[in-house]
Amino acid sequence: MVTIRSMVNGRPAVSAKPRLSLLSRLRSRRWAAYWMILPLVVLIVGLVVYPFVYSVYLSFENKAETKFVGLQNYTKLLYYDTFWLVTGNSFRFTLTAVFFKATLGLILALILNNLPIGGQRLWRGVSLIPWVMPLALSSMGWWWIFEPTHSAINWILVQLGGSPKPWLSDPFWARVACIVTNIWYGTPFFMIMYLAGLKSIPESLYEAAQIDGARALQRFRYVTFPMLSKLIGITVMFSTIVTFANFDIVRILTRGGPRYTTHLFGTYAFNIGIEAGHLPRGSAVALFMVPVLGVAAFFILRNIARGEE
Repeated sequence: MVTIRSMVNGRPAVSAKPRLSLLSRLRSRRWAAYWMILPLVVLIVGLVVYPFVYSVYLSFENKAETKFVGLQNYTKLLYYDTFWLVTGNSFRFTLTAVFFKATLGLILALILNNLPIGGQRLWRGVSLIPWVMPLALSSMGWWWIFEPTHSAINWILVQLGGSPKPWLSDPFWARVACIVTNIWYGTPFFMIMYLAGLKSIPESLYEAAQIDGARALQRFRYVTFPMLSKLIGITVMFSTIVTFANFDIVRILTRGGPRYTTHLFGTYAFNIGIEAGHLPRGSAVALFMVPVLGVAAFFILRNIARGEE
């Protein structure tokens, strides 16, 4: 705000606040916040934005990376039976694993939430072990469990009078093995998220429902589930993205076999881009995940927004 003080030589003389020097501005609180987030921005640009943009650019080149070929790498993939097999594997793997992880995680969270405080701490820590372990290490453990010669599961089946299963050599059982490993690894994530949501639900709601004569199943249906619906949607969205882009489990257990029947987008892109030496086409395979995950995130977030309304 300026104030006209007098007229000097026909011009208004005004008083204004002194301008801050550049050094003073850089030391202000606003700029301090910018300096604090700068390392994170650099990290995101270097590890996420740049590789993504370069992958898009690479997918438009030929195998030797010397000529621009447009959408040729994408269109050729559509004529490969293996690509459509990988697409089906990826959707089957993701939908099955996320469904069981969400269901088992909710059951475990409900059980833990009704335990005494001391018991909750113990079992919560035990239940998180699969999730905090390095995925490559736990996948190696599951490989030993499914390995046909010394399979612990086959030994148990034989002791119970059953027959051993070709866990990693038969297409059906290899898919089951990969899905089971992913469920074992990802269920604790759902459990801890749902448990945090359960702790935030006011006890007064349950007391009011109980006074109205609601049974346990009715309290879950009309109190617990509606209060957790937003959290469930967000958790499912994040798990869907991570599961759809899974690499470690399939790479360690089956390497995509037998006969490409367990390949996912991530492992198939590695197989074409790194092992076969066709980086542009491998980039095209990997980028096919982007619109699928974008559409899934859009619909999940839209449903969450509608629930809030």
